[in-house]
Amino acid sequence: MAKTEEKKVVAAPEAEKPAPKKAVKKAEKVAEKPVEKPVEKKASKPAVTQAMAFARDVRVTPRKVRLVIDIVRGKKVNEALALLHAVNRSASDPVSKLIKSAAANATNNFGLNGDKLYISEIQAADGIRMKRFTPRAKGSASPVIKRMSNIRVIVKERE
Repeated sequence: MAKTEEKKVVAAPEAEKPAPKKAVKKAEKVAEKPVEKPVEKKASKPAVTQAMAFARDVRVTPRKVRLVIDIVRGKKVNEALALLHAVNRSASDPVSKLIKSAAANATNNFGLNGDKLYISEIQAADGIRMKRFTPRAKGSASPVIKRMSNIRVIVKERE
């Protein structure tokens, strides 16, 4: 029997195409990874010593609010709330709510001691003004400006 020789066809090697520049850059970046440095401890954040609360556009004029906040400035929170309970002014309710809110922010969000809190800063600024008109004689009108106030309280922990 005659042996038939089988010829294996081998594909000619194709000319290698150069890799795209982007791929080369990515490969170089992967190969050039820096050696990991020991992790340095970052400086811890400073301890929070105060808490703040805002009340915007309270429907009491700033002049009336300032009469009330002058009474409680610099006092302990509990003492200030007791004073505001006894004061017969229209601004005492929003100011007491705001002081309670600032104290709650201090104890719940920042972990301050509620018994040591005092009112370090409290201020009232002008808010928006509503302009209305009231009728007058002979078909005329006079302007009425209804003022509102923005109140800010900062409480700190007494050492």
